This record gives sequence, C-alpha cells and structure tokens, in this order.
Amino acid sequence: MSGLRNMALALGLAMGVMTLGGAASAQECTTKIGAVLPTSVDWGKPIAATAQYVVDIANETGGVAGCQIEMVLRDTQTDPKVGVDAAKALVDLDGVQLLLGAVSSGVSMPILTSVTVPAGVLQMSCCSSSTAFTVLAEEGKTGGLFYRTFATSGVQAAVGAMVARDEGYKSVAVFYKNDDWGQDIGKLVAEDLESLGIEVTAFIAINDAQASYRAEVTEALKDSPEAIYMALYPKEGTQVVREWLSLGGTQNMIAANALRSDEFRDNVGMQYLGNFTGTDTSSPRTDSASAFVDAYTARFDGPPNGPGLANSYDATMIALMAMHAAGKDASGSEIAAKIGMITDPNGTPVTADAAGFAQAKDVLDGGGSVSYQGATGNVLFDKNGDVSAPAVTWGFSEGGIDEKQYISLTEVNAFMSSLN
Repeated sequence: MSGLRNMALALGLAMGVMTLGGAASAQECTTKIGAVLPTSVDWGKPIAATAQYVVDIANETGGVAGCQIEMVLRDTQTDPKVGVDAAKALVDLDGVQLLLGAVSSGVSMPILTSVTVPAGVLQMSCCSSSTAFTVLAEEGKTGGLFYRTFATSGVQAAVGAMVARDEGYKSVAVFYKNDDWGQDIGKLVAEDLESLGIEVTAFIAINDAQASYRAEVTEALKDSPEAIYMALYPKEGTQVVREWLSLGGTQNMIAANALRSDEFRDNVGMQYLGNFTGTDTSSPRTDSASAFVDAYTARFDGPPNGPGLANSYDATMIALMAMHAAGKDASGSEIAAKIGMITDPNGTPVTADAAGFAQAKDVLDGGGSVSYQGATGNVLFDKNGDVSAPAVTWGFSEGGIDEKQYISLTEVNAFMSSLN
C-alpha cells in the first residue's frame, strides 16, 4: 500500500474517532461493539477502517437503538492465540454482544468455538471462507451465532482450477498455509484440479515463522510442475516465491486472494509476476456495488482495491441494522435473530449509506423488514450463515492491482456444478 493510501486510511480512522466522540457527547448512551482484525498487516488496516466508516455512518443517523456505537478494535496479528485473547478481552471486559471478525479462518474458528459461542455473542466475519464453518453450523455447533459476508473457499478454489484449465497447465504444485483456511482451500483446489484432469504433483503445507522454506520448495520442484497454486499470506508467500524462483521454478503462478497485497508485489518484484493470476470473490455488477466504490473512494481518497473491503462494509452494516432491530441492551442471540429482517428479499429495499441506514431504522421501528442492497449486492444468507458470490481474476501492475476477468454468480455456480 502506498504511503499516500496509508495516510488516507489513518486520517479516515482519526476522523472516525473525532466524529464518534462529537456525536457521543450529544447522546445519552453508548454501546460498544468489538472488532478483532489484523491491523498490524498492510491489508488488514483498510478492513478495519471500512468497519469504522460504517460505524460513523450509523452514528450520523442518530446511532443504533438510541445509542451511539463505539467500535473497540483489537489487533489479531493473524495469530489464533492473539485473536482469542483479544476476543476474550472484548467479551469479558468490554461486554460486547457483537464481534466483527476475524479475517483468517484459522483465527475466526477458535474465537467462535472458545469465545463467542460459549458467551452467546454474535460473530460476524467479513473474510473467513473455510467450509469448516458450514460443517459446524450443520452440526448445530454455532448456535446460529456465526455469519459471514465472504463466500466459502469453494468459490476461489474452483476459480483457481478454472484458471489452470484456461491457461492449459497440465500439472500444478499446491502450497497452502497450514491453518484452517489454507488446509481447506488447498484441499478443495487440489480436488478441483484433479476433476479437470490436471495433475497435482505436490501438496505442500507451509508453517508460520520458518527461517526458510527451501526444503518444501525443493520437494515441490521434484516433478517439475508447469505452475504453482498458493493459498498463502504475503509474508510466507514472499519467502516461498523467492525460494521457488531461486531454485529455477516456473513463473506460472495462481493464488488465492490473501496475496492481493502491495507488500507481496513489492517484495517479490513485478519482473517475476508477469504470469501471476490471483482469484477473489467479487461484488456483483450492481448499482449498490458501484455506489459503494464511489463512496469509499471519496472517503479514503482511493478505490477499494484490497481484499475484503466490500465484505467488511456489508458485515458491519447488516450487524448494526440487526442491533437496532433487536433493541437497546440486546443479547448476541437476540441480534442474530434479527438478521433475517435485514436481508429479507421481500422487505423494503434500503441503500448502503446514511440515508439507507436511517430508512432501515424507520422501517424496522414500524415492525417491517428490509432488503439490504449492499456493497456486495443483495446479501442473502443461507441457513448456515453463508453467502455465495461472483468472482474475479486479477494481476499485478506497477500501479496496483488490475482485474483480468469478471465471472458472474451464474457462471461460478455452473462451473462448480460441473466439477461436482
């Protein structure tokens, strides 16, 4: 992320705090919500700033259930233990009934099982994609307290396999982060590649904080794959790619959205990324999605190019609208029970801005339901708290990140059905 963008985000957060403080002084009560997000990494800061942006919007309309909202933000450092400790502090000390986060499935899962479900707190994640959450919900172990606005790993895995097919690769080595997220998407993409008749020559787990990944890379090079697939974060992704290239590996690379990072691009070098293709879920091509891009650009002096920003916006909007519907001092389960009233296809359509938030409150106060038209489209959760989504492929350029192809929800679903 450029220095200018960092400054813009820092200014946005600072102004958010100022706005919140000024509004709260005119309000008789304040309700705290928690956020556990990786603000110590470059791509995590804008996710948190986006959530704060929504809090500011809600407060501009007079708050939620008559109270101003204060978002208490704690850094997870993408570390499960740090994330759990942060979540416990927010629940036990700050008494939050709503927790936004986390980003990584490997952090969200232990928070869910050891903190939010036992405490009866609603957990709304913008960016956790593991299908393990779906299994947990189907087993009745989430208590209806987990929702996410990011599609499951199955979408990105399928699109990764689609890229390999379209590029004509006959063999691919898979590197995956050795956590819940990486294990899940790595397994899925390997299955999808094999369904297409593409050989998976290696399936390599990458652990955190190793000084070198030369042994893992050497193992993956044994069968000379035509391409590599990476479900890694920027730090270990950079190390793996450097080792890979230094040992003569191909520049044909496919990656999940966690590598959608200026840090990764700059540390690897554009000269090595000409044949790199990333995947991500996408907002649909709708008026509401375009309106979000315009509003975000005006707020932060730049478009929402990082991962999870539209998802963070919608997760926070939906959760705060549900809090309003549940009323002052509502429990996590009571807030969760109102989410269906915010995403009702037959409800009153409301936009994802201050005017829409104010309208939603009026409708909800009158006993009605709303159909939230958000940054990711008309959000609709299934019984497990999951959503589906269109997808994009993308690549790096000197100016940032450029979209290569948009794949509609219909096309995504059709391709995934063909694999099954």
